[in-house]
Amino acid sequence: MTVPLLLSVVLHLGIVVILFAGFKFSPSTPEAMEVTLDAPLSDQVLPEEDIVKAATVDKAQVEQQLEAIRQAEQQRKDEIAELERRAEQAKKQREQEQQRQRELEAQQRAERERLAKEKEAALKQQKEAERRAAEAEKRRKAEEEAARKAEEERKRREEEARRLEEERKRKEAEERARAERERLMQEELERERQARAAARSRQVQSELGKYTNLIKATIQRNLISDPSMQGKQCVVNIRLASSGFVISVNRVSGDPGVCKATENAVLKAGTLPVSEDPEVFAKMKDINLTFAPEFN
Repeated sequence: MTVPLLLSVVLHLGIVVILFAGFKFSPSTPEAMEVTLDAPLSDQVLPEEDIVKAATVDKAQVEQQLEAIRQAEQQRKDEIAELERRAEQAKKQREQEQQRQRELEAQQRAERERLAKEKEAALKQQKEAERRAAEAEKRRKAEEEAARKAEEERKRREEEARRLEEERKRKEAEERARAERERLMQEELERERQARAAARSRQVQSELGKYTNLIKATIQRNLISDPSMQGKQCVVNIRLASSGFVISVNRVSGDPGVCKATENAVLKAGTLPVSEDPEVFAKMKDINLTFAPEFN
């Protein structure tokens, strides 16, 4: 209970006590006016002077009592008015105090609401900050994971590139070695081929010389010469079949007489010795020979 409210209760209780006391101690009817009814009326008659005197005294007393009553009444009214004024003042103070209390409560309620809103805003900010921090941490971890994967991918590519480069170098080395072996083998084969070719050429030339000499000897045996052919010669072209049969004989250059005798000798032989070796025959089937009559 507040102080203004206690003061108001005390003032109202004071007013009630004063009113009760005023009614209790109000002056009764003056004693001079009292009449005793017990005695006979003739016995109560007073002398005239005494009556006048008594009347004068009683009137003064009555007026004094009335004045005292009026003063007491006025004092009582003043006290009541003062109490009412104080009660009204206490009421106003109480109302003001209640208003201040309401205002204070409103301020406190507003302050609580403000603090609650600030707390709510702070919580929201904290949650937002925590959310952003969590997102930032998530992004950081994602970036770290991406960087880790990128680094792993880079290392994998470098390792793959290194492996491919080593494989390329190995293959190049193997290819160079193979090419070198192939070159050496080809050179060896070429040397062998050349050797075989040279041997074959020597063989063919030997065979060709052999059969050329045989042909010349055959033709020379059939050649009829005379002294006019002394120191003269003829070049003829002879074409032969694979069997050695003379297909044709023609003069290329030389003495006509020697050439005519040579042609006749070739035609007389009809078939000339030839090699069964195709390569040797290829060089013999169309051959130019030079003849000169021999004289002993």
